[in-house]
Amino acid sequence: MNIFKNHRLLLFYKGDISALVLFTQQENGDICFPEALPALSEILESDETEISEINLHPALLLKALNQHLDLDDDLLKIEPTFCERIDTPNGVITVYLARFTLLDPPHKLLESRNLKLKTLTELRRQSPAEMELLRRAYVKMMEG
Repeated sequence: MNIFKNHRLLLFYKGDISALVLFTQQENGDICFPEALPALSEILESDETEISEINLHPALLLKALNQHLDLDDDLLKIEPTFCERIDTPNGVITVYLARFTLLDPPHKLLESRNLKLKTLTELRRQSPAEMELLRRAYVKMMEG
């Protein structure tokens, strides 16, 4: 069973003092993990979503991603107030947000895995659905 068939994670770092927000980007440009959203994806508004299936707990997704990226289990934590549903040609995908728990951005660790941390403005060439997803994540993190 591919637990990421209908689920993705966005990974980010937020400085507690500086409020610097950086999102993780894969070498191929994808911002969702472990793989990109399909082409023609669109974010569903809250009044358009109807949950008709049992979702996996995001902690299971995070554990699987940690194994996939060879990361320590305590390096990321799920942000419980963020959950977005994306309409895709293959069905609805639920996206969760995971935050790095480190004091400083883990640039070297991520570079060793061909990943980079980038600001929202550096990611402005993403697809419209990904840009809206990033914007919503950014707003959620700045509010909380």
